[in-house]
Amino acid sequence: MISAQAVKELRDKTGAGMMDCKKALTHAEGDIEKAVDILREKGLASAAKKSGRVASEGVIATFVSEDMKNASMIELNCETDFVSSNADFVSLANGIAKIVAENNVESIEDVKALPYEGATVQDAVTNLIAKLGENMNLRRYEKMEAPEGLVSSYIHMGGKIGVLVQVKSENVNEEVATVARDVAMHVAALNPQFLDNTSVDADTIEREKEIYRVQALNEGKPEKIVEKMVDGRINKFFKEVCLVNQMFVKNPDLSIQAFVNQESKKLGNIELVKFARFEKGEGIEKEEVDFAAEVAAQMGLNK
Repeated sequence: MISAQAVKELRDKTGAGMMDCKKALTHAEGDIEKAVDILREKGLASAAKKSGRVASEGVIATFVSEDMKNASMIELNCETDFVSSNADFVSLANGIAKIVAENNVESIEDVKALPYEGATVQDAVTNLIAKLGENMNLRRYEKMEAPEGLVSSYIHMGGKIGVLVQVKSENVNEEVATVARDVAMHVAALNPQFLDNTSVDADTIEREKEIYRVQALNEGKPEKIVEKMVDGRINKFFKEVCLVNQMFVKNPDLSIQAFVNQESKKLGNIELVKFARFEKGEGIEKEEVDFAAEVAAQMGLNK
């Protein structure tokens, strides 16, 4: 006879449904640990069935070490906004971000293979799929190390956007971290594509020049002044897409570079080294669901 207490204990351990727990305990002849294995096995099968569903919701999580020298950012996806705010889901995302910052990894597969709570990161994701009933995917990560400065992070709208900013600095303290975080907030808001002019690859510059060249010719401008117009528009392009050239969102009278220079005079030299910005679900083609047709199909109304 399987007791209600045993069912409750198994449910608390696994998050599985009451009837599933009872069946697993019956099959395991009351052995809790064997029942856990049975549910995990079923969960793995269940997770495999869900793996084809589009996971475009989720959360961006960041972690910065106490000394601000090591940091990471990850994107963990799920299917619905409801699950993206689930405490277990958010906790897993934060936990993965922490161990990425603390370990040497070179690929997303390395991240998935990291030890995590007695198993691996991928096992933890798979087990949560079984528990919450949605497909999930650890999509990407960014890792930064700042031996000559620090890294600061910013999370916007509860994990919709995440940013890391690395600076080289004479001093490593909260004041400098605040400067880096202000820059990170700017990155979240304006989404620069490059750090500075030298970061823009040659192909991008040539593509933009060709567009501006054709635009100028289409406007009827004489060829002898087209190149000057192209140069002017390229400079404007740099101001729009390069972080250091953008006007600071918190003080539009200053560019980001001017803001950093201003703070350097007070806090010691600060130099922007790199940044990374993740936005939840960007680039994922979302599945459009026709719920009326889905219900009709389930009821056998579509013949």
